[in-house]
Amino acid sequence: MANLKEIRSRISSVNSTMQITSAMKMVSAAKLKKAQDAIIAMRPYSEKLTQLLQNLSQNVQDDFQSPFLKNREIRNTLLVTITSNRGLCGGFNSNIVKAVKERASIDDTNVSILTIGKKGNDALKKEFDIKSHYTEIYDDLSFKNSSIISEKIVEGFLDNKYDKVYLVYNKFKNAATQIVEFEQFLPLIPKAEKNIDKKDYIFEPEINKVLSSLIPKTLKIQLFKAIRDSFASEHGARMTAMHKATDNATELRDQLKLTYNKARQASITNEILEIVGGAEALKN
Repeated sequence: MANLKEIRSRISSVNSTMQITSAMKMVSAAKLKKAQDAIIAMRPYSEKLTQLLQNLSQNVQDDFQSPFLKNREIRNTLLVTITSNRGLCGGFNSNIVKAVKERASIDDTNVSILTIGKKGNDALKKEFDIKSHYTEIYDDLSFKNSSIISEKIVEGFLDNKYDKVYLVYNKFKNAATQIVEFEQFLPLIPKAEKNIDKKDYIFEPEINKVLSSLIPKTLKIQLFKAIRDSFASEHGARMTAMHKATDNATELRDQLKLTYNKARQASITNEILEIVGGAEALKN
């Protein structure tokens, strides 16, 4: 059995760990509320804008030709992986890395990676061609900063560096659940015919100008939403992970205290036996 000093040292260490995990849980809970409100408020706008563009592109596909809507032979695929800059959030980052590796192993095209977040870049750069990586965006998560990344992706698509682009990120469901999403970013996918409500649109200005300005804006919104989703998922995953870590530390501390009390009682019992044995020896 470990000596009392060693057990006391372990109890002190576990208590310090509990303070850290508990503090991280509270910080993530506070940030999660703000991030959750932001993504919930943004989703209806993003989904409606995407739906509008899909309807328009389907209804006017004979009158409007755009490289964003045109399917081409797929030779090069870009996976935009969205992870976090920090760890201690359970399987949040490892799930994305695993999904990217699985997809790359079955994809028969040339797969390149663009990483948003330090953890994804560190895990994937040894195995894949990382075209570029962005870590500073989480210092100021804004539409303006995400638009810069979106423009770089669109530029590569128009230059035929990539024939298809996917966003790979954790979609926020609730604090305890994050869903790994593979979302096609480029080319845009028109809605299926059976879901299209055929309407006769009147355009002002002309359709080419409307769609030419609407498509880039929709792409920027789509990327910004994915990053927002991932950001909310990160704090949800970290809050859950730190809650479990705190519970585990509490259980371990209680076990150590029980072990400490047993060892202390055994030590006291031995001392009493020695005293009684010494007294008996002197009496005899």
